[in-house]
Amino acid sequence: MNLLRKILRSPAACCGLVIILLLIICALFAPWLAGQDPNWQNAAARLLPPEPGHWLGTDAYGRDMLARLLYGTRPMLGMVLLVTSITLPLGLLIGILSGYYGGWTERVLMRFTDVVMSMPRLILAFAFVAMLGPGLINGALALALTTWPAYARQARTEIQKLRNSDYLSAAEMLGIRGFRLMWGHILPLCLPSAIVRLALDLAGIILAAAGLGFLGLGARPPMAEWGAMIADGMQVIFDQWWIAAIPGAAILLSSLAFNLLGDGLRDILESDHD
Repeated sequence: MNLLRKILRSPAACCGLVIILLLIICALFAPWLAGQDPNWQNAAARLLPPEPGHWLGTDAYGRDMLARLLYGTRPMLGMVLLVTSITLPLGLLIGILSGYYGGWTERVLMRFTDVVMSMPRLILAFAFVAMLGPGLINGALALALTTWPAYARQARTEIQKLRNSDYLSAAEMLGIRGFRLMWGHILPLCLPSAIVRLALDLAGIILAAAGLGFLGLGARPPMAEWGAMIADGMQVIFDQWWIAAIPGAAILLSSLAFNLLGDGLRDILESDHD
């Protein structure tokens, strides 16, 4: 509750949080908000401009753009959730083990981290998806496997500063060691900064997920997905601009929301340290 009050006092964090909550509402209540099937094709109504009945127009197959836009929040948020649930635990686990134990454990884990980090993330994600096959889960797995190194290095740096601190020494004197020490005392110290970094990185993850969908490597047709919607709109962008512009604006708004939330959380964390 204390964190929520601080977020509400921050204009950037509050604005980002409101937009994210609206996206979640759109994803949860898409069938009621859309009012029609996003995959229903109507050749007689193809490429219609925004008008009553089709408030955001229709695409080349006569599908309602508003319905597809609302349903498109589901794979986007699903991708974000899957990437987060893999990236954060994996990065923190490797970083905490490296920083706490040091020695050969640190050398081996950090050299592996450096190898993954040295490769272009988006290209590496494309390579993973090409090997695993297109799909929402495979796309999320590919992005997660290329995103975790930054969290591992950040956690390792923080643990190195804390390893000889009086706080951890006192915990060890009380008999708290190993997994109990890492889970109960070290992890809570690393988690706030990792969450802030994740909020800032989610904008890039959304863009990368849209890139996978644009290339046909994300959610499989006919599922509504913003990147794939832009790819469909590129074929008629000069005449029916709204087909590509509408999902592009949704991607921009979503990325902006996570950036605003991340900036606000960073300001809150810095003020707490001061």
